[in-house]
Amino acid sequence: MKRRVRSLPERYGAWAVVAGASEGLGAAFAAELATRGMNLVLVARRGQLLTEVADELRGTHGIVVRCVVADLADPAFVEQLATAADGLDVGIIVYNAAFAPLGPFLDNSEPEITRAVDVNVRGPMLAVRALVPAMCGRGRGAVVLMSSLSGLQGTPRIAVYAASKAFNTHLAESLWYELRSAGIDVVACCAGAMPTPGYEKNFGKKVPGMLNPQEAARQTLDALSRGPRFVPGLVNRMTAVLMGRVLSRRGAVRLIGRNTENVT
Repeated sequence: MKRRVRSLPERYGAWAVVAGASEGLGAAFAAELATRGMNLVLVARRGQLLTEVADELRGTHGIVVRCVVADLADPAFVEQLATAADGLDVGIIVYNAAFAPLGPFLDNSEPEITRAVDVNVRGPMLAVRALVPAMCGRGRGAVVLMSSLSGLQGTPRIAVYAASKAFNTHLAESLWYELRSAGIDVVACCAGAMPTPGYEKNFGKKVPGMLNPQEAARQTLDALSRGPRFVPGLVNRMTAVLMGRVLSRRGAVRLIGRNTENVT
């Protein structure tokens, strides 16, 4: 007899939190979770876009959606998030929000650098600290921290972003080990380039193996129990092997630097 595959709500809980959900990959995660029957708490600072995403998902999937309009660079967002999630069976957290200062590091302003640290580094730690203890109490849950292929080695001209993504990979790997005995799955999603609004605005060009956000979200959710690190897309996985195991560290950084030389 074929074993029945449990749904995400059955495995983890009825609700998912998606930080950075107003567009791009975050909105794709929200849509994929809704397709799989999850109710949602969506977090982003652009309220109009967030409301549009929420209304579409309610209408299409008949789920319950709560919106938290908050700036993830402000530590106070965690209080708003905790209030919105209070009493809910939160089973999945996806921290997708990110800020990326572009151009040479010395040209990045101090406010840009500080915002990147606040959103990309402090934000996921606060979200995990706020929501995971309740998961541990229930003995089930999952956490997705969005990293990037650019975080697997230094990436010139997006240095702060790459460093923050390396942080998220290491944080997820550590939490994967620490929380597995409590029934919590943790995975760092090391995604490659994809045609999100942010990417098309700042980079534009297509690269080999580029996945659309919907496919990246689908593959990542399918891989929740295969942490601590997951790279969506076969070509991206081959790239990760090339950069991490075949090339020397110098060679990898030089190759990436040639590909990002026009980023300003």
